[in-house]
Amino acid sequence: ELSELVKEFEEKFGVSAQPVAVAGGAVAAASADEEKTEFDVILKDAGEKKINVIKVVRALTGLGLKEAKDAVDGAPTTLKEGINKDDAEAAKKELEEAGATVEIK
Repeated sequence: ELSELVKEFEEKFGVSAQPVAVAGGAVAAASADEEKTEFDVILKDAGEKKINVIKVVRALTGLGLKEAKDAVDGAPTTLKEGINKDDAEAAKKELEEAGATVEIK
């Protein structure tokens, strides 16, 4: 019964129950840089137009006014984590247009 359950999981979710081979540390680090799909948007500095930056932070993160202000005042801070490259670039562009200094990792 257990093997039937495993087969159903494999078919339904498109996964394999085979053990995964562990790659060497240097090889894994090199391939992680090449195939990075998740990015973090980090606010480095709010600049002089802090109010505009707070508005953009609220729009991007869905935070309330106080939380967005605290995030901007506490720079450097991570605003978005694990997003795709296009979303990260769009967020960076919006924040930079508002006067902030932003980094994508």
